[in-house]
Amino acid sequence: MHPLPMIVAQGLQKQYGSTLAVKGVDLSVAPGEIVGFLGPNGAGKTTTIKMLIGLLRPTAGVASIGGFDIQRQPLQAKALLGYVPDQPYLPEKLSAHEYIDFMAGLYQLDRRTARQRGEDLLHLFGLSDRADELLGGYSHGMRQKAALTGALLHHPRAFFLDEPTVGLDPRSARLIKDILRHEADSGTAILMSTHILEIAERMCDRVIIINKGTIIAAGSLEELRAGGDSSLEDIFLNLTGDSADVAIAEAL
Repeated sequence: MHPLPMIVAQGLQKQYGSTLAVKGVDLSVAPGEIVGFLGPNGAGKTTTIKMLIGLLRPTAGVASIGGFDIQRQPLQAKALLGYVPDQPYLPEKLSAHEYIDFMAGLYQLDRRTARQRGEDLLHLFGLSDRADELLGGYSHGMRQKAALTGALLHHPRAFFLDEPTVGLDPRSARLIKDILRHEADSGTAILMSTHILEIAERMCDRVIIINKGTIIAAGSLEELRAGGDSSLEDIFLNLTGDSADVAIAEAL
């Protein structure tokens, strides 16, 4: 028996003026799954994620987390989720330790338990020695890790990441991969947008491909390969019509 999905979008649409940026997206992510959300620039990935987490109000459709409508039951829904954008905003005048305390207060966690969880995550990310320094002095990679620490502090049941490995060195990217797998194995549903197809191929249980605001494919790599393509790159380029070979041929 499959578990009920933790993340659900039903008919999500987002219109800006006369432009329909997201055109009726349906998707779901079950507890324990890592799902890659792929698409060209401007395909609607970030807009869809922002509607799912309640940062954008959909023009039509419903987004729910753990059965709670993100618009009608925002407190219950948002208590279950964690989110790390591609350029995380962090309070620059706080240290990592102070940021953990701030996030613990936000989620109404027991401060001592949260501090221990935070210390464990900081150690895992190699930030323990810098935890009393101001976040404003952190490099991009360190800020990404601090943001992950804050977002994972309350053991979210639904976790959203927008380009989580951009700007990270290979060791840090591998570490994030291992942590996400651990979180998924403990029952968290993870939806992760990425441009790096190799990351999706290695990390994700399923992929969802969106193009021009519409989902054009979804399934495991084995299911998508049934069409005859061997690599996710080939599948992606053929489905999105964004073939480099065509562009090169036209240029020549």
